Amino acid sequence: MITVLIADDHHLVRAGLCRVIEETGEISVIAEAEDGREAIRKIRERKPDVAVIDISMPGMDGLEVIEKLDDLYNDLPVIVLTMFEEDQYVIRAIQAGARGYITKKSAPEHLVAAIKKVCAGGRYLTQTAAEALAVHTAGVQKGDRTLLDGLSKREIQVLRRLAMGQTNKEIADAYNISVKTVDTYRLRLLKKLNLRNNADLSRFAIQHDLVKI
Repeated sequence: MITVLIADDHHLVRAGLCRVIEETGEISVIAEAEDGREAIRKIRERKPDVAVIDISMPGMDGLEVIEKLDDLYNDLPVIVLTMFEEDQYVIRAIQAGARGYITKKSAPEHLVAAIKKVCAGGRYLTQTAAEALAVHTAGVQKGDRTLLDGLSKREIQVLRRLAMGQTNKEIADAYNISVKTVDTYRLRLLKKLNLRNNADLSRFAIQHDLVKI
């Protein structure tokens, strides 16, 4: 029996997903969470085989959860379940460490297969998501994507938190690094992106859908 955690801030969505999963008789939902911090806590407690996580959640969003889980449990398969179909969300999710990416409207058709595939060590993407990843991998440029490609995983994490208004100390505490290291990342971001200050970094992050307003 494959065990699953579902994290989504809408009760009705979670209920629908549970129904789809439980009907198989092969997969069991052993935990639910309505925000990112609760998801991480319940993963620690229940140790599911697979985590199904929405990108848009209050507090710690889905991408932050995936990045945190990648640091804590890099062998836990995560499937992103979201309403977003845009290429940038697919790329960010896969770069963060997700093994699967499906949209909510396609969940009834794809979710069970996705859970089985990632639990077996594979990757599961809908056709749209697979095409977006293929374009990215082939190096086809779209807008300023090449700027984002030049950033490391940690630089993107710091950029997102700076854009959300967090202080260097708050970011340092979140990743267990020094304040000086955070400032090093900040200065590196300014140089790589050819920007002048934190306000410019915030605008860049918003324009490239790294944070929501």
